[in-house]
Amino acid sequence: MALLEVNQLTKNYARRSGWLGATQQKCVVDRISFSIPRGETLGLVGESGSGKSTVARMILGLIPPTSGTVSFDGQEVIHGASSARLRTLRRRMQPVFQDPFAALNPRMTVRQIIAEPYRIHHHDSELTARPKTATELLAEVGLDESALPRYPHEFSGGQRQRINIARALALRPELLLLDEPVSALDVSVGAQIMNLLRHLQQTLHLTYLFISHSMPLVRYLSTNIVVMRAGKVVEAGTSEQICHSPVETYTRTLLEATPELPT
Repeated sequence: MALLEVNQLTKNYARRSGWLGATQQKCVVDRISFSIPRGETLGLVGESGSGKSTVARMILGLIPPTSGTVSFDGQEVIHGASSARLRTLRRRMQPVFQDPFAALNPRMTVRQIIAEPYRIHHHDSELTARPKTATELLAEVGLDESALPRYPHEFSGGQRQRINIARALALRPELLLLDEPVSALDVSVGAQIMNLLRHLQQTLHLTYLFISHSMPLVRYLSTNIVVMRAGKVVEAGTSEQICHSPVETYTRTLLEATPELPT
């Protein structure tokens, strides 16, 4: 059974237009469907404004879909469900966002940042019962414990993203939603983060939804690929099929638009 299933997911926003201010519906996600088997990666790729991040926010339950459903491990993610139910689901799926600096509170130390998920989801007694957790998490992402008392501005962009990933792993989620996780980094640093994500998936048996505008990045990490344009799926298939035998001109354009990932 798939860990994540998205079925006919749609999101409309009301907007006013014309001098009379008539309300119209703008469709930003139009009947998107896909599933991700446990332990695999689905790449969701498309240009900016194609609706990829809106899909991620609906999966996380941060915004309600206009129609359609999201199911995680057989349970439907229902917007407006009890906070306890949503909190349980969110422990099991965590986001890693695009901007590694904006995602970190500049007034918190790395120790506080990594402990934050425990404060939200667990009692304080559970924090004190696992004093090595922050150090172990940093080690998993290639940082040492000397980072713990320091603040985000003291780190490079790649190091900040490693801290973001460590925080996302704190609750041992099963699914990571990676929303353009390397687009704010230079190419060589981005390649290091991609290698880290691949290593973590293999060692921790993680499932990924990898969102990007870069087809080479998606190809590097993904088992299957869904190509989006203007809120719609234009092509879907295995990574091999999409990257070597694309059907749509738009998909071929994405393949040609960005350089290969350095090895």
